[in-house]
Amino acid sequence: MTKSALPQAPERRPASGPAPSGAATNGGSGWRAFFAFPNPVNEYAARITAGLVVVMAVATLLTGWGWGLVVLAVGFWLRVLFGPRVSPLALLSVKVLAPRIGHAKLVAGPPKRFAQGIGAALTSAAVVLFFTGFQPAAWILLALLIVAASLEAFVGFCLGCAIFGFLQRRGLIPEDVCEACNNVTLRRI
Repeated sequence: MTKSALPQAPERRPASGPAPSGAATNGGSGWRAFFAFPNPVNEYAARITAGLVVVMAVATLLTGWGWGLVVLAVGFWLRVLFGPRVSPLALLSVKVLAPRIGHAKLVAGPPKRFAQGIGAALTSAAVVLFFTGFQPAAWILLALLIVAASLEAFVGFCLGCAIFGFLQRRGLIPEDVCEACNNVTLRRI
């Protein structure tokens, strides 16, 4: 069997930092590294971030403060675009809170990024609805976000990751986006 025919393990790098030098670049361009998302991801850090999102979202819902929606949306967009390197909630989770738990439980990064994208879409839509006079619809979207983030934080079920897996099994997300998601032999337990 040739080396190229052997299954390749996914790239492993710390969930708290950027890709190793040259690992996420494309022909010397640093753009891919600039917008890199960690793979794998520390599941504990992701769950803590989700818990912090729940706290912020519940506070926003209870106070009716529309700018809280903006803060949530910006946080999701920062995590989607830059991983945990820029988002205050993710930095708190990755650098301060998750290390206190101990060892990291590593999971695939692409589904987590997809889940953050869903959060970004929901909160962005809620911002638009709120500031165009459709506040009840904005609060409904925020309530949906609270449910999804609560499932992640308290139960360990990532709804966005489940949707990612469904779309990948249907061929709507290419297999090479997350080889470890598709190939059980590459998963770590």
